[in-house]
Amino acid sequence: MAPDDTSAAASGYVQPEIDVKALARLLDGEYAEIRDLVRSNLTAHASVLEDAERLGMDAFRERVRDIVVEMAGTGQTGMGFPAAYGGGDDIGASVAAFETLAFGDLSVLVKVGVQFGLFGGAILHLGTARHHDTYLPDLIAGRLMGCFAMTETGHGSNVQALGTVARYDADAQEFVVTTEGDAARKDYIGNAARHAELAVVFAQLEVGGEARGVHALLVPLRSGGEVVPGVEIEDDGRKMGLNGVDNGRIRFHDVRVPREALLNRFADVTPDGTYVSSIDNPNRRFFTMVGTLVQGRVCVGGAGVGVAKVALTLAVKYAVRRRQFEASTGTSAAGAEEQLLLDYGMHQRRLLPLLARTYALHFAQDTVRGQLHDVFSGDDDPQARRRLESRAAGTKALGTWHATRTVQECREACGGAGYLAVNRFAALKADSDVFTTFEGDNHVLLQLVAKGLLTDHASEFEDLDQLGMVRYVTGLAVETVIEKTSAHKLLERVRDLLPGGDEWDREAGLLDSEYQLAMLRYREEHMLAGLARRLKAGVDRGRDPGAVFSQVQDHVIALARAHVERLVLESFVDACKTHPDGGNKVALGLLCDLFALSTIEADRAWFMEHGRLTVQRSKAISREVNDLCRKIRPLAVDLVDAWAIPPRMLRAPDLLA
Repeated sequence: MAPDDTSAAASGYVQPEIDVKALARLLDGEYAEIRDLVRSNLTAHASVLEDAERLGMDAFRERVRDIVVEMAGTGQTGMGFPAAYGGGDDIGASVAAFETLAFGDLSVLVKVGVQFGLFGGAILHLGTARHHDTYLPDLIAGRLMGCFAMTETGHGSNVQALGTVARYDADAQEFVVTTEGDAARKDYIGNAARHAELAVVFAQLEVGGEARGVHALLVPLRSGGEVVPGVEIEDDGRKMGLNGVDNGRIRFHDVRVPREALLNRFADVTPDGTYVSSIDNPNRRFFTMVGTLVQGRVCVGGAGVGVAKVALTLAVKYAVRRRQFEASTGTSAAGAEEQLLLDYGMHQRRLLPLLARTYALHFAQDTVRGQLHDVFSGDDDPQARRRLESRAAGTKALGTWHATRTVQECREACGGAGYLAVNRFAALKADSDVFTTFEGDNHVLLQLVAKGLLTDHASEFEDLDQLGMVRYVTGLAVETVIEKTSAHKLLERVRDLLPGGDEWDREAGLLDSEYQLAMLRYREEHMLAGLARRLKAGVDRGRDPGAVFSQVQDHVIALARAHVERLVLESFVDACKTHPDGGNKVALGLLCDLFALSTIEADRAWFMEHGRLTVQRSKAISREVNDLCRKIRPLAVDLVDAWAIPPRMLRAPDLLA
């Protein structure tokens, strides 16, 4: 027993026994087989961790490409494609494979994401049989390398404003693709600088002199390894991390491609130059097209959680072998045993809430992955698609921010040893940092989440452009929102859930999941009502809706964060409830409580400002968080072992020896 476990023992608490293998099976879920395949592939190519440090950039890029092609040969990377073309017909398995791949070198992960998720996913979801038959077999096998050319130097998140233009020449039955100025240069495009032969290019379509909005076309970049005429490619050069991925800049100088190069699932151009689409509204067409690419956000969010798992495994295992200072006063004599790092309350506070949050995000990722699988396996319900897009955006933001925070805290918790490149933190930090940016900047994604809450996923939402969405949101009859989330009704609902009624400073009930959920629900709904009021007040004063929305963006982001944290807790609570009784369920319950209470504690100022926490109850929550950390401390190694990270991926001799 750790020196400060006496309070737990005095309370009658019995430490649970964890069945690590059983917990690992639970976490792997229905995709255990594909996850084990990925673990085997990671182990087989474990030397890439050293290659990243010893090889020059060009050689390392080639090494990463070779690994990706070899992995494709095992079937790991093609799980989300149709079986008819060599895939596995399982979107969920594809995401699970990507999540597990995050245990290894992240250049390999991102190269896989670009090739099979972005490039391949765009052809699969935006193209039709003529594109599938021509490209998917070679793409899935890794024989055809490609890239996803959306982002431009002057246009990142605002995809509708892209500057690249594709004009239809009816006489030649060709599209002419042109980069209209430096701002329209495609930038940061993975696979472009060296390996891509074909690009999915997003451009403004012009047919008969009429602008038709952003569409995607297939444009050749290389033939026989040489850049084709009319295409100009510049290497982005060395980056902060991920230097095994060949990011590049692309310009198109009147490049001609056949009419059939248009990915035409949602719109087409006839040989004579007639534009046709099954979706009349151009904004709805755009959002439908972009919505099919949501898998990338789901994957990146899951990869962020995987990165956090690696960092925590290293830090926790180091903390149970590294000793620092004497265990108590009066024992400073020579030979006295120093105390293990993880027995210090502050060290527990640094690592164990992050451990709990990682478990919480794991189960939240299970939820969004399941929604993705259902939607792309035949669920055409527009509401389900909107819920997926919102949840994927929010989970990606929280998951990748969590990775960045966790890697930094774990690096610091490993002291000087954590700063040595051999112990993995240098690569984890450098390579994962950009996760908060690609597949959507996290702040932009959270605005998407908040707008969905304000409009209650109204059907009108998808018919509007960016400015139109702002005007719609700020022009809502928000009295409906305010009434639905009125303080009186919220208070009554929260009181009904509390074992202690209106006596908020009673400690009883802190570990009741219904109390924890009630607190997060109250915060979310109160923020929603407050934001609606602010928007309406600004518009009622005659101010520009866009300016009003801009001025309350801090409230927008806070609402979205509160919403997603509530969803994360709900997923964790549901997972705990369905797990059979035993030591593993007890351990998961401790983690769930720690996640919930540390989340409330982190925002205690808000809860106190809004009358939901007294000073006494706030202090009680902090005491409970400390107690939960003490209870989880003896379980910590088993809890990180249950992630089943391949030992060779934990290349950290100074931390684990």
